[in-house]
Amino acid sequence: MTTADTQNPLLSVGQHPRFEAITPASVREAVPALLEEARTAFEALEASVEPTWESLFDRRRAILEPLGHAWGIAGHLMGVRNSDELRAAYEELQPSVVAFFTALGQSEAIYRALDGLRNGDAWAGLDATRQRLVEKELADMRLSGIGLEGAERERFNAIQQELAELATGFSNAVLDSRKAFALVLTDAGDVEGLPETLLHMTAASAAANGHEGATPEAGPWRITLDYPVSGPFLQHCRKADLREKVYRAMVSVASEGDLDNRGRIESILALRKERAGLLGFTSHAEISVSTKMAEKVEAVDRLTEDLRAAAYPQAETEHAELVAYARERSGDAELELCNWDAPFWSERLREERYDLSDEELRPYFPFPKVLDGLFGVTQRLFGVTVRAADGEVEVWHPDVRFFRIHGADGAEIANFYLDPYSRPEDKRGGAWMNDLMGRERKDDGSLQVPTAVLVCNQTPPAGDRPSLMSHREVETLFHEFGHGLQHMLTTVEVPEAAGINSVEWDAVELPSQFMENWTYHEATVMAFAAHYESGEPLPRELFDKLVAAKNYRSGTAMLRQLYFGALDMELHHRFQPGAGESVGDVKQRVVDRMSVVAPLPEDRFECSFAHIFAGGYSAGYYSYKWAEVLSADAFGAFEEAGLGDEAALAETGTRFRDTVLAQGGSRHPMEVFRDFRGREPSTEALLRHTGLA
Repeated sequence: MTTADTQNPLLSVGQHPRFEAITPASVREAVPALLEEARTAFEALEASVEPTWESLFDRRRAILEPLGHAWGIAGHLMGVRNSDELRAAYEELQPSVVAFFTALGQSEAIYRALDGLRNGDAWAGLDATRQRLVEKELADMRLSGIGLEGAERERFNAIQQELAELATGFSNAVLDSRKAFALVLTDAGDVEGLPETLLHMTAASAAANGHEGATPEAGPWRITLDYPVSGPFLQHCRKADLREKVYRAMVSVASEGDLDNRGRIESILALRKERAGLLGFTSHAEISVSTKMAEKVEAVDRLTEDLRAAAYPQAETEHAELVAYARERSGDAELELCNWDAPFWSERLREERYDLSDEELRPYFPFPKVLDGLFGVTQRLFGVTVRAADGEVEVWHPDVRFFRIHGADGAEIANFYLDPYSRPEDKRGGAWMNDLMGRERKDDGSLQVPTAVLVCNQTPPAGDRPSLMSHREVETLFHEFGHGLQHMLTTVEVPEAAGINSVEWDAVELPSQFMENWTYHEATVMAFAAHYESGEPLPRELFDKLVAAKNYRSGTAMLRQLYFGALDMELHHRFQPGAGESVGDVKQRVVDRMSVVAPLPEDRFECSFAHIFAGGYSAGYYSYKWAEVLSADAFGAFEEAGLGDEAALAETGTRFRDTVLAQGGSRHPMEVFRDFRGREPSTEALLRHTGLA
């Protein structure tokens, strides 16, 4: 590479990226050069590979890390700083990158060497972590088509390419479709009942999109499909026709015109089915589950049915209750509760039953104080300190914060970026954690500490107000930080097993869902909940109401998640593309079994189901519930220790850190869970926590 090339900001492996200098041109320049270097070096490795750990893992990691680092940053920016120019560069380079990594999984030389290591004299000299990684690598290569030859391998590789392109197209269509919708309201009567926070947010959005001078008091107010806007709007807008307009837009995202994802879904399912056949499986779900804790589709089905049986009767009762309430309060004894009415009336019932609303809590959850509380409970439980380090590294947007984590001895053990606010113009929805750098002991003895990226889409600041968070947004922040903790508090120094690496997918959500429990823990919440203006602490009666309302409509919430997981599994296991049944038919079959309230006939929710069509959750969405069983049972250990006993919590927290958070993918998650809990997991805690026991 030339001197000019070495100035490219994507070449800083092992360092915090110079985000301010990264452009689409940086991607176009760096990735092809890194790809060629990796290809040449890997060919040399294949020619000289030996059946040793150093040859198969250490040398290969050194070869692949520069390309993986640069491509990973490009993918990250696609999610948080999307642009037409970046999309064009990414989509132009993606086929070559996919082809290269597909070829790695089909390297005969590497597979023979791995097999030789597994069955040779050196095997006994490997520790349990390295043996586990060799076994997993052999299994992954079999699923990457190593056993295929000739036309079958060519077809497999073509499928890999096409699936990657379809996933990118799916994600872009969802982002563009959501961005394309806006409902601008100018009549004050249309916004009666909307919370003050929402008025501030929607007026700011209007002002930023051509309506200069928009104010929260006089409008106009711009309603978008960004969830911090659309969610509260459906809960509080008093005009059913406006709720209907927003709701119909929400359930038809990416299902019309040039942005219609229906064709992509059909293609993705057909290609995954074909790929499974090439590998000797009957369905994509069988492949997916074979690499997870569940191991068999039947185990997923059993858990789904057990939870459905507990949730469905409760959800039926909750719906009948809501219909009766809406009829009584509306004065219309014949009222048919439409899909867009349920959020409005359920919020009214919640307010009346518990004398509590989300908006009443927001002023007590200003983002800076919530962060302090999150870091406080992290210190109390796990003995680490979080320090703000803004300005010490470059970031991709002015809203992004940077923090360092220090151990009890004061040494830095990890760091992370936090991108908290929604930006519908260039940032995809949802929340997630990425690992930017992993924990690794270098050849010179130095330790590379892990770096995480935490992304949320919470309510942004408005005017001179900080971000005032709903309790659900507080839960989401704690959730993503839980993912980050597993990445950052690992003690494993084998990179392939450090943090979340090599953790079975249906166990990955354990630490994240575990952390959500602390948003209902009195000492934790009361330590950070204070009014953003007066500084007055959250009134005790409001906290008590929050806890009392925790399981409000819990059967409905449980059934909704089970519906998503069942649809995912049905599409990827029992659906036969091209055999006469449509995706819509499958969806209806699942609705009949899993839903108390049917979706609209024109509901195309699946067209924005990016988790399974553009993310890593295909035939794996059930993982949220699978891991929730683990996380609820894990929190049960803290309950048994005594939630008011700080010493007992710290002792239990240390055990949780030393097992679940520290050991990463170095051991099977069931072994790790048993070490923490002293037994295998039970559904009892989850059913008890959700009021469904």
